[in-house]
Amino acid sequence: MDNYGTILLVEDDGSLAQWVAEYLTEQGYTTHICGRGDQVVSHVKELKPDLILLDIMLPGQDGISVCRELRQFYQSPIIMLTARDEEMDEVIGLEVGASDYIMKPVRPRALLARIKAALRANNDNSESQADDTIIQVGSLKIDTQSRNVFINDIDQGVSSAEYLLLHYLACNAGQVVSRDAVFKATKGREYDGLDRSVDVLISALRKKFNDDPQQPEKIKTIWGRGYLLVASAW
Repeated sequence: MDNYGTILLVEDDGSLAQWVAEYLTEQGYTTHICGRGDQVVSHVKELKPDLILLDIMLPGQDGISVCRELRQFYQSPIIMLTARDEEMDEVIGLEVGASDYIMKPVRPRALLARIKAALRANNDNSESQADDTIIQVGSLKIDTQSRNVFINDIDQGVSSAEYLLLHYLACNAGQVVSRDAVFKATKGREYDGLDRSVDVLISALRKKFNDDPQQPEKIKTIWGRGYLLVASAW
């Protein structure tokens, strides 16, 4: 059987974790299960997984805190899982570095599609950065090796998801990019018409860069067309 990568599934519901792991194994992924939030970091450092499926509600340490801690050293995709249909969970998850977000109950094919998309986007992004170590747009500087973002040489401390979006916009500075193009580039999948994660990240970046959300100058939303990083505004 082909091996498409290693996945760490962090889920405290034993029966759910078991069937998800069995399904992913059948699909060609080496899958490991962790049932406690306070054990995730050690598992990640040992296993070095290609992707993490991370539940929000966990014993020992909640998934949001775990994600924030992981992003200090782990750059591969993190897909967060939650049974709660609360927008705030999504916002916080994205702000601390989640790559994507999926609601429970988990549908196997939908989950598999998100996993494939996240891995594809991560691989494509890594390949596209191989020749461009530094991307400079005015005072904005992006170091593609360290994945750090600087304004006037001051590190802005962006999350992984914010980095991927900003990197894509900066590579297309001065051009309007469609929402669908942004999704394909940063998430490896098409926009489904409902996902608001890009809007959440745009809002977070504007706040970080002191860009007035009512009249933004640096990152603009072009209604009906997409997004524009204005090169001259940096």
